[in-house]
Amino acid sequence: MSWPEGIEARPIDKGDVEAWAALMAAKEKVDQDGENYSPEDLSEELDLPHLDLPRDSLGLWADGRMIGYGIAHVATSVVDVDRVRAEGTIDPEWRRRGLGTALMHWLIRRAGELHAAKHPESPGQVGAGTNSDNVSAISMLERLGFKPERFFFDMRRPLDQPVPEVQLADGLRLASYDPAYEESLRQAHFEAFSDHWGWTPPTVEAWRQRSVGARAFRGAQSYVVLDGDTVAAYVNCFEWEADTEATGVRELYIGQVGTRRAYRGRGLARATLAKVLAEAAQAGYERASLGVDADNPTGALGLYERLGFTTHKKFTNYQLPIRSDV
Repeated sequence: MSWPEGIEARPIDKGDVEAWAALMAAKEKVDQDGENYSPEDLSEELDLPHLDLPRDSLGLWADGRMIGYGIAHVATSVVDVDRVRAEGTIDPEWRRRGLGTALMHWLIRRAGELHAAKHPESPGQVGAGTNSDNVSAISMLERLGFKPERFFFDMRRPLDQPVPEVQLADGLRLASYDPAYEESLRQAHFEAFSDHWGWTPPTVEAWRQRSVGARAFRGAQSYVVLDGDTVAAYVNCFEWEADTEATGVRELYIGQVGTRRAYRGRGLARATLAKVLAEAAQAGYERASLGVDADNPTGALGLYERLGFTTHKKFTNYQLPIRSDV
């Protein structure tokens, strides 16, 4: 692919994380997605085991600045559809010059290559998400043939509000996360999310890197419901220090909430979330946030609303079928 004169296009590596963080900060000022990243956060992203950085990533540079980037993420397994996730952005100062469209063409082509190499036996899609208020991004995706497929809500709750006390059934107990629970937690998560849209079981390494092994994971603020040695339900929490620095608000992000199927309908998620919220307030957090699928099959949206969460932003996941000739 040819790029305009003065634009250098090359794969991203660990030496680029400072420039990448600056690009993401410029993006956030305009797009207001509620996402802030430090160079250390982004360095961790480049360690994801499924990424082949020389082939799956692209950085765009001008005058020594990273002005755009794209990364294609392929799943290690497929349940129904091979969804290759495309992420990227263009620096707001460099938008409306065709760079975003060109970058998305590159991502679509790379997604087709990954699908053909990894999961050609399954139907394939390119997936891309955007803030539902981002008119320019939506317009670009629709021009390229993307269609909206799924909707997600970003929800927030101030922690100066009272938290209801919720009791567990006899024989069950709440405990903050301990590394001894890691394998039982993983099994609970895989079971809890197996009926969710877009779920594909990651490798153990990938799951750990995205959860209990992540630098943003906060074990002291994460809780599990134990039935003997079995994790019956759980809430995994995270804190991005770059968010606090950018917003001045210390926020606890509730990243994963799940209940094993045999334990559903017993109020375990509500009890665990109530404990997390109460303890977060005691620990000095000012706000809790989370993301939820609008069509979550477990009724999570209603649960969060009853606990005082309100919708802050809406995001749309778009999809484009991968053609066999891509």
